[in-house]
Amino acid sequence: MDFNVKKLASDAGVFFTRAVQFTEEKLGQAEKTELDPHLENLITRADSTKNWTEKILKQTEVLLQPNPSARIEEFIYDKLDKKLPSRTTNAELLGQYMLDAAIEFGSDTPYGKTLITVAEYQKRLGGAEREFLHTSAVTFLSPLRNFLEGDWRTISKERRLLENRRLDLDICKARLKKAKLAEAKAAATPDFQETRPRNYVLSASASALLSEEVDKAEHELRVAQTEFDRQAEVTRLLLEGISSTHLNHLRCLQDFAEAQATYYAQCHHYMQDLQRELNRSAFICRDFQSLLSSGSSKMLLLTGTKDIRQSQLPVTGARKARVLYDYDAHDKPHFLFLSFSLQLITVYTVPGMDPDWLIGERGNEKGKVPVTYLELLS
Repeated sequence: MDFNVKKLASDAGVFFTRAVQFTEEKLGQAEKTELDPHLENLITRADSTKNWTEKILKQTEVLLQPNPSARIEEFIYDKLDKKLPSRTTNAELLGQYMLDAAIEFGSDTPYGKTLITVAEYQKRLGGAEREFLHTSAVTFLSPLRNFLEGDWRTISKERRLLENRRLDLDICKARLKKAKLAEAKAAATPDFQETRPRNYVLSASASALLSEEVDKAEHELRVAQTEFDRQAEVTRLLLEGISSTHLNHLRCLQDFAEAQATYYAQCHHYMQDLQRELNRSAFICRDFQSLLSSGSSKMLLLTGTKDIRQSQLPVTGARKARVLYDYDAHDKPHFLFLSFSLQLITVYTVPGMDPDWLIGERGNEKGKVPVTYLELLS
């Protein structure tokens, strides 16, 4: 392994010196160069942006994928730069279970038919959820993640360099201060042995060395100040770019809200369609159950429907009829609601009317009623 021992020792020395300076600043034993107030505000704003972006990103991931194991799997695939296998959504899985159950129970039974209907809409919901997850990942999660893993890392790197430049500047300031103090102390304390030629030469040599040390410290301070100013400008330009980041995140947030609104609108539309289908199925089922529960007398009435129809066909005048059981006509225009508790209504036929139906009147209400729900009175 080829490496420069001198450079390694020099870097170790610089690191140690910076560590000493940092510790003394924390203990209040050394002066610290303060940053420009505008730069300080930019740093505070950038830190706030980073912290809230992390929280929003994490909570959005929880919202889109509540399963922690699935989130860990997605994270691993993302780090390995591999495509995540397609995953069945919970709604799609529920729909498949319902289809399997319908096959086992019988797809021609009322329960089986309803299971098939609900399963189809569950799969549609699953498809809408899949599209929403994909859109959200592309338009919202990826930009936030790219900021944290790209721009923010660059900003953090330049901020660390700025902190090192500041420490170096403060070290140079402290070094110059010590050199000037030593020079002033030497000038203020005369050598009483100066009358001797040898001591005079040594004193002049020491003064020259102290003066040279001051000059060297001043030169290092100027270099450190220049590097610090240059790094502060680079950092300031990067931090001012946070405003552009906010604008970009604003567009991404609008896209996410639009995708969310589209998804919930699709779900609402599917649920309305499902509810209409279930209401139609429930109406047929209620009629069937009413017929089955009508008792032996009602079964006799059903078996004799043909005779009843034949006896009603010539009827054109109004006559009374007794309601045998309830008939729900709330969602059917031009039909009359029947209730067993109302007992009697007036009925009649009109020419060309379906023999399975009569016109019923109750007070100011009028509408079609099924023949099999009534007992005609003489």
